[in-house]
Amino acid sequence: MRILVTNDDGIHAPGLETLEGIARHLSDDVWVVAPETDQSGVSHSLSLNDPLRLRQVSEKRFAVKGTPSDCVIMGVRHILKDHGPDLVLSGVNRGQNVAEDVTYSGTIAGAMEGTILNVKSIAMSQAYGPGGRGAIRWHCAAHHGPRVIAKILETGIEPGILVNVNFPDCEPEEVAGISVAAQGQRNQALLAIDARQDGRGNPYFWLAFAKARFEPGHGSDLKAIAENRISVTPLRLDLTDEPTLTRFAQAFAE
Repeated sequence: MRILVTNDDGIHAPGLETLEGIARHLSDDVWVVAPETDQSGVSHSLSLNDPLRLRQVSEKRFAVKGTPSDCVIMGVRHILKDHGPDLVLSGVNRGQNVAEDVTYSGTIAGAMEGTILNVKSIAMSQAYGPGGRGAIRWHCAAHHGPRVIAKILETGIEPGILVNVNFPDCEPEEVAGISVAAQGQRNQALLAIDARQDGRGNPYFWLAFAKARFEPGHGSDLKAIAENRISVTPLRLDLTDEPTLTRFAQAFAE
């Protein structure tokens, strides 16, 4: 099995190294094509107005001055054009990608682009807690990742579907199980603007979620992570809402 590995945190991110290790548990034919710099939050964007600069870091390892989507396209259509990948793995992201995160995440976009190119694709993220980015338990994803991927591939991924996997912020032996979960929804009332001033008195702003008690929905990816469970969520490329499609078709036919 030929595996293409990418991410959105950049070529030097520790999560990418973690994912390479996971991939090597599954195959000895692993290729890495990742962004030259951090591309977190770029979603499914493409570099249409700038050239893509490709740099070979080492054997089977490349950096692209572009987005995660650019990287997957470069990997499938250029670097591996004569023998394409059988699987795209994107991550392991620094922090969870659940609920509305999937619409912003470059990690999800890497798997989405693989799916568009007809390659089975899985996005993987590692949640972290109060310890912050300096205390991320990459070994949780490293320990459970190969088994989760193997089970997903054994079960099968249909065309047009990508899989979003999130690992909880706990030790590997503390994982309470695996939840096949729906995409959750946060309380957007908690979304806040943190207004500040720089040293010269000029205003600047951070987007942030206010700290407040929030009960995630039952059966959601948010709930799974809160309960120290690995969440596995299948996502569709086709965003069409069938009930509304039918309702609108009836309305416009009148």
